[in-house]
Amino acid sequence: MGKHRNPAYTEEFRKEAVRLSELPDRTAAQVAQELGVSAQQIANWKRQFNRLSDKQFNTLAGVDYSKKESEELRALRRENKRLRDEMEFLKKRFRRTSRSSKSEVRVY
Repeated sequence: MGKHRNPAYTEEFRKEAVRLSELPDRTAAQVAQELGVSAQQIANWKRQFNRLSDKQFNTLAGVDYSKKESEELRALRRENKRLRDEMEFLKKRFRRTSRSSKSEVRVY
């Protein structure tokens, strides 16, 4: 016999299951029993929710974690790193030139 395939759950259902399992007076096992899913499934959803994959949970508390936003964020981080590296280079360069200019006497 083939395996029984679990039905696909909506994103809202999964979010609500994770939210309920995180309440202080409830456990994942209690929520799972009430909703008719396994506690492991809720744990999986929680892990997916925390990772914010491209396919699921694209928005959280009004913040867009979609692929487009992620790509833009990565591009901004690359630019930020490039600018920090450039700044560090210029600082080192300035230190070198200021040291050498102190020992020199310039006459105009």
